[in-house]
Amino acid sequence: MSTSSELVVLPVTVLDRQGRLVADLPRERFAVYDNGRPQTISVFSNEDTPVTIGLVLDDSRSMAPKLGEVVAGALAFARSSNPQDEIFAIAFNDTVQDTMADVVAASDLARIEAALTRLVPDGRTALYDALVAGLDRLNQATRPRKVLIVISDGGDNASTTKLDAVLARARQSNVTIYTLGLFDANDGDTNPGVLKKLAYTTGGARFLPESAGRLLQDCQHIAREIRSGYTIGYVPPDRDGAYHRVRVDVQSSDRRLTIRTRPGYFAAGRTTQP
Repeated sequence: MSTSSELVVLPVTVLDRQGRLVADLPRERFAVYDNGRPQTISVFSNEDTPVTIGLVLDDSRSMAPKLGEVVAGALAFARSSNPQDEIFAIAFNDTVQDTMADVVAASDLARIEAALTRLVPDGRTALYDALVAGLDRLNQATRPRKVLIVISDGGDNASTTKLDAVLARARQSNVTIYTLGLFDANDGDTNPGVLKKLAYTTGGARFLPESAGRLLQDCQHIAREIRSGYTIGYVPPDRDGAYHRVRVDVQSSDRRLTIRTRPGYFAAGRTTQP
């Protein structure tokens, strides 16, 4: 994650042993470590603040039997989001298309549905190019928190961008990526491992729904997770231009809490005075 020279900002999700969101922990329960060294938390929030969200939707030919599920899942996500969230959508097959030229409020379901129902499945799969396009658009976003929701089978057979380049961009961004994998047993071009890497690299999560109903539930869960997360910030200990590993711990009587955040960030480099 790239940071300003002022703060490292981490989105943090806490789940209990049943996978339920834990959203009411106080600041003093959290500890942050940067390359193993404890840090002083200078920013802490668990408020439901609006975010900017990019929907990255696979409409290649292989997704034709599932495109209705994809649209339904995306709409379920929008309905469960903060009404003031900003949403845009990118679709991809052989090329990348801006399905929605402008961001719209999550509450504007009519515009979102109109954009998504125009999708026509065709062609091959340029997933990596679409991810770069989504990261580029989020770089111009007005909300401090930024999220990509990717619905795809994880395969790629049409991009000019390589996976390593996408992962590097993701590590340098402020973006959290959630992935939902929809697979056809007869399609040999699926890649659930790619979806896992994208999520882990950015502190998000991968979901592998096996039915249309489960896809709806997972999309709703992601929306709730975004609304129920914590934002933790601290002053970076070094300006060395290097990658720093981050760990967040929570003090709790429940030892089976799961804490998820970005695994690290690139520190800003030192500036040389003239």
